[in-house]
Order: sequence, then structure tokens, then C-alpha cells
Amino acid sequence: MEQSTETEIRNLVIRLQAKNTDALSDLYDRYSAALYGVIYRMVRNSDIAEDLLQDVFIKIWTHINAYNPDKGRLFTWMLNITRNSCKDYFHSKHYQHQISALHNSLAQIDSLHNPSQITYQDENGDLYELTQTLELKYKQVIELVYICGYSQEEVSKMLHIPIGTVKTRSCNALKRLRQLYI
Repeated sequence: MEQSTETEIRNLVIRLQAKNTDALSDLYDRYSAALYGVIYRMVRNSDIAEDLLQDVFIKIWTHINAYNPDKGRLFTWMLNITRNSCKDYFHSKHYQHQISALHNSLAQIDSLHNPSQITYQDENGDLYELTQTLELKYKQVIELVYICGYSQEEVSKMLHIPIGTVKTRSCNALKRLRQLYI
């Protein structure tokens, strides 16, 4: 990274800590696209991603004095706030209602033994298409752990299966994806 960029970021942080609203605008212009991309990949819904992005910038503005440049880069700190905001969303009542409806739909599809009926709207290309070829039980685990950001322990509770089963399914799914991708 160029020295001028590091200096610019350091000055930006100082302005933010002084509660300069123009600094918040500069921060938004500089990082909103990258943070939006992270959020969108996690929630896969543009309206929700936009709302979460606004929440993230409010949290950054509110907690900028907690940022310590000696502990890491500004973007990394903001990325942690972004990821935690997405996880908070996944634990919200609104999302829990959506996931409950999804589980009911998956159960119906699973009972039909035809997982190809599941449709998604996503733009992740070849790798995403490969995940769709996995058996439903593997696809569920991959999506909940790697796309939604749940821990394996949380997935175990959500799907009512042992943690060892979640780990095995995750490992087997990743092996299968590697074979298909290569």
C-alpha cells in the first residue's frame, strides 16, 4: 500500500473520531461498494444488503473511537463489524421466520426426493452451480456454514443433527466440490 494512502486513511480516521460528517461521506464513498459486496454474498438479497450496509456505517460512526490502528487495518475492523451485523441479522426474528419457512419447504422437497426443484437467484457462477449438484443434506450444510455464516454448532442445532454429522457432511461436500471443480 502506498504511503499516501496510509496517510489518507489515518487522516480519515482522525476526522471520523472528531465526528466530521464529511469524513463519514468520504468513508462511505471509499468502502461502501466493497462492504456491500460482502453483505450481499452473505444475505443474497439486495434490499436487505442495502439496509444492513446503512446499519454497518451507523455502527462504524458510533464506534469509531474503539478503532485501534495498532491492532489492524481500518478495512479489517469495518469488515468485522459488517460480518457481525450480518450474523445479527441471521439471528433476528425476521430471519428466523424466513429460515423456518425455508426448512418447511426443504422438508417437502426432501420428502419428494427431488432436490433439483430448489431454485435460487444468485450470481456466483460455476462454483455456485456445482453446489446445486450436491445432495440436499450436503447442500444445506454448505449454505448455512459458508454462505450464511453460521458455525457448525449452530447448524447442528438448526437441523437437529449431531455436530459430528455436520462436520462430516461439510467435509464430504467440500471434497466433492473440489473433485467437480478441478
